[in-house]
Amino acid sequence: MALTAARREAIWHGLRETTPSPLTELEYSSPYELLVAVTLSAQATDKSVNLATRKLFKVANTPQQIHALGVSGLTPFVRSIGLYNAKAANVVAAARILIEQHDGQVPRDRASLEALPGVGRKTANVVLNVAFGEPTIAVDTHVFRVANRTGIAPGKTVLAVEQKLLKTTPPQYLHDAHHWLILHGRHVCVARKPRCPQCSVAQWCAFKDKTPAVND
Repeated sequence: MALTAARREAIWHGLRETTPSPLTELEYSSPYELLVAVTLSAQATDKSVNLATRKLFKVANTPQQIHALGVSGLTPFVRSIGLYNAKAANVVAAARILIEQHDGQVPRDRASLEALPGVGRKTANVVLNVAFGEPTIAVDTHVFRVANRTGIAPGKTVLAVEQKLLKTTPPQYLHDAHHWLILHGRHVCVARKPRCPQCSVAQWCAFKDKTPAVND
């Protein structure tokens, strides 16, 4: 069920009040480190990625250094992350393209980002938003669930939800929108049993099967 503009505004306001300055939970210190971290985070937890990149980035944190490591040198650092073989190959291949085509810099346009191995629309959106401040929205499983469950941007596909969010989110909330939805999905509006009694926006949410408070 879609929400009225007033209820949608109330949800965004409530999410901002709860977390005024949301940040990605991935650890990084440059656009390239962010690109690598997001690439590694597909189907993996941010915690597992952070544990790996803390060691990796001390040794190699530029396209030139990663490319010099090669797949065999990178693999030991990322072995604890799911799909590590494919991810290591993609990160090294992407490093080569950055060196050869972008002077070792992370490009700031979607087409160039999505042309990199292992970089899809979601990863490109994260990099554009977090590294470069673009008002993009990366729709992962948490964003997709919260957008549909609350009614703030219902859609049957990831792209449909993204487009609805871009169309209906008030400008003042757009930059941080996907961070708020991710954090809300991870910590409150969880998949199996949402924590509705602890939710700051439950009164405006369209979810019909809200969980009740538990009496101690």
